[in-house]
Amino acid sequence: MNSPIFQIDQSLTDQAHQLSPYSQGINLRIGSDQQGNRLFHLPFAKQNIGNIFLVRLHGGLIGGFLQSCIYHYLSEHTEHTDPPFMINFAIDYLRAGNALDSYAQCQILHSGRRISQVTVTMWQDNPDKPIAIARAHLRMPNDD
Repeated sequence: MNSPIFQIDQSLTDQAHQLSPYSQGINLRIGSDQQGNRLFHLPFAKQNIGNIFLVRLHGGLIGGFLQSCIYHYLSEHTEHTDPPFMINFAIDYLRAGNALDSYAQCQILHSGRRISQVTVTMWQDNPDKPIAIARAHLRMPNDD
């Protein structure tokens, strides 16, 4: 297994759970890898299974996890007090989500005063084999 060594940031994780009951419900964890890159961790749980016969993660759970990653990543990298508004969100499901822990990493492609664009990649045992990739455009809050 080629999973990253994940070091949890308990402070960021607790903050995410306070801001988002969904993040707490799926036990989303925020931390970093050995190189200090921000990672999001979705520990495997039986409740996350969508297809009990093939034992695969629920597609809605994958989408919700990726959206949560985007919101938490942007809130960490911007100084806005209010959350951004999702303009659009597109997800490409590339592989089946197996009964394993999952990881995600975000990248801000554009961060403007009004609009930001973020991508997020999700994988399980190998970062070079993503199971889903999502893109989002978000309207940034007007803190004036």
